[in-house]
Amino acid sequence: MSETGCRHYQSYLKEHGYDTYRVIDAYFSACVNQDARLKKATHCYCFECGSANIQLYACLHCIYFGCRGAHIHSHLRAKKHHVALELSHGTLYCHACRDFIYDSRSREYALINRKLEAKDLQKSLGWQPWIPTAKESNLLLANSRRRLVRPNQTIGLRGLLNLGATCFMNCIVQALVHTPLLSDYFMSDRHDCGKSSHKCLVCEVSRLFQEFYSGSRSPLSLHRLLHLIWNHAKHLAGYEQQDAHEFFIATLDVLHRHCVKAKAEHESKSNSSGSSSGTNSTSSSTTSSFGQCNCIIDQIFTGMLQSDVVCQACKGVSTTFDPFWDISLDLGETTTHGGVTPKTLIDCLERYTRAEHLGSAAKIKCSTCKSYQESTKQFSLRTLPSVVSFHLKRFEHSALIDRKISSFIQFPVEFDMTPFMSEKKNAYGDFRFSLYAVVNHVGTIDTGHYTAYVRHQKDTWVKCDDHVITMASLKQVLDSEGYLLFYHKNVLEYE
Repeated sequence: MSETGCRHYQSYLKEHGYDTYRVIDAYFSACVNQDARLKKATHCYCFECGSANIQLYACLHCIYFGCRGAHIHSHLRAKKHHVALELSHGTLYCHACRDFIYDSRSREYALINRKLEAKDLQKSLGWQPWIPTAKESNLLLANSRRRLVRPNQTIGLRGLLNLGATCFMNCIVQALVHTPLLSDYFMSDRHDCGKSSHKCLVCEVSRLFQEFYSGSRSPLSLHRLLHLIWNHAKHLAGYEQQDAHEFFIATLDVLHRHCVKAKAEHESKSNSSGSSSGTNSTSSSTTSSFGQCNCIIDQIFTGMLQSDVVCQACKGVSTTFDPFWDISLDLGETTTHGGVTPKTLIDCLERYTRAEHLGSAAKIKCSTCKSYQESTKQFSLRTLPSVVSFHLKRFEHSALIDRKISSFIQFPVEFDMTPFMSEKKNAYGDFRFSLYAVVNHVGTIDTGHYTAYVRHQKDTWVKCDDHVITMASLKQVLDSEGYLLFYHKNVLEYE
C-alpha cells in the first residue's frame, strides 16, 4: 500500500494542496467545534435526493455532497472529478481507481482534527489503528521469526506456586491474565511508569503478563505481587486464607490508583515542559462522564449502576448513579421477594433489579412532598463495562450463624443483559456477554480451597489449581459451583 495515495490524488494535491481536504474533514467529518457541527447539520445532505441519513461523500474538487452509490458516482463521472471524502469515517476515495486510498500526511491532518473534536466534546479519542514507531519497526524487522500461536498450544498458561494459603490470589491472577482487553494492554507495553518498577503494582502485573506469554512452562511465584498488595492493602497482609472476591476488588483498587498516579506524573512532566495548564489537563484526561476514570482498569471493569427511589405519595423519582467494578448477588431466601431461592444467574439478576418496597421503618424524605414517605427502590444498569464480574454471595454472616451457601446456581456461556439496562428500548449498543473465567471455592466457610476455570482459546478451557494446569470441558465449567463469574462483551463500541 502506497503512503502517498494514488497518482490521481497526487495530481489533485499538486493543483489544490491540502487546504481543501483539511477544511472539509474538519467541518463535515470530524466536526471540530460547535460551528462545524452547525454547518454540517444545515448544509450536509445529498444534493441529488436531499437525504442526510445515509453515508455521504464530499467532492474535494467542488462544493457537492452525494450519498453513496449512483449519486456521488454520477457527479464525479460527469464533472471528471476524481477524489471525494467519505464523511462517516473520514476516508479518501478515488473514482478513477474505484477504491479507497491512503495518504499518510492526510491521515495526520485527520488525526489532528479528531483530537480537536474530542477536546471540544470532552470525550475520549476514538479508536485509532496501531502505527509502529521507528523503534518498533526496527524491532519487528530484527525479529522476523515470531511465535505463531496454534490450537492446543500452551503458551499463555502457567501454574502458580501456593505460597501458603494463597490459592485465592492465584485464581484472581489467572482470571486477570486471561482477560482479553487487559492482556492486549499489557502485552503492547502501554504502561509508562516514572517510578522504580519494584514499587509499582502495575509494573509487576505487566511483568507477569510477559512471563505468562514467554513460552516457559515452569510454575511462577507471585511473592513480589503479594508483597506489593500487602503494602497497599494492609487488611490483606498475612498468610491467612483470604476471600478471593475481596482480593479481586483490592487488586483493582490498587491498580487503578497506580495507573492514575503514573498518568498524572507523566502528564505533569509533559505539561511542565510546554504548558502551564497541567492541573486542568490532568483532571480532564483522567476523568469522563459520571466521574469515571480513563485508566485501563476503569475502561475495562467500571460500569454505572442507576438507583431509582420512587415516593409512594407523589410518585416523584430520585435517581442516583454509582460506579461499580462487580455485581454482588444474594443467593439466600428473602422475605422481600416471596422467599424464593434463585436457581440461575438470570434469577439472581432479576431479583437484583426488581423494585423493592422499603417499608414504613425506612421512610425517606421526599424533596417534593417535603416530608418522610414510604418509597420503593430499584436498581438498574445505566452503563455496562467491557468485562462484567458477578460475585455470588455464598458466605453468609449473621448474628446467629455463619454459613456457606453451596446451592447450585446455573450460569450461561453467553447471555444478553439488555433486560437489566436502565433504558431497555433506547439503549445503544450490543449487550451480549460471553463467559471466560470462573472462580470456585471448595470447602466450608472456615476452611477451603480456591480453583479457577479459564478459557484459554476460543473453545478450549483449562482448570487452574495452583501450580497444576489441566484440560477441562465446557460441561465441567458449567457444572461447577461458581463463586466469581467473569464475562466479557462480545461487541465493543468505540466512543
